[in-house]
Amino acid sequence: MRTQEKQRLSQLRHWRVRKKISGTNERPRLSACFTCQHIYAQIIDDESGRTLAAATTRKKGVKHGANVEHAKRIGTAVAEAAKSKGITRVVFDRGGAKYHGKVKALADAAREAGLKF
Repeated sequence: MRTQEKQRLSQLRHWRVRKKISGTNERPRLSACFTCQHIYAQIIDDESGRTLAAATTRKKGVKHGANVEHAKRIGTAVAEAAKSKGITRVVFDRGGAKYHGKVKALADAAREAGLKF
């Protein structure tokens, strides 16, 4: 399958997920994005269009990588950042990816750190 076709199908999956979920002020959206080298996680209030908390492997002092181990670290970090802002309940946006591997590791780590979804 060509790269462009894979990207198109990935975008369609993401739109399908986003059609069903949205972040509010009471229950913002935990968005996870995975590239080949980095992991990004954001807590987003879609009503106001603001990012409330974030964690990434691109920060200084954080070892770079996009594997399950790093996904657990980012899940814990984003949960701690959210709890410091008073956020305990979120909606999980897996970004069109299957719920296994890195996605599941990030979600489980965030749950263990105190987020509810």
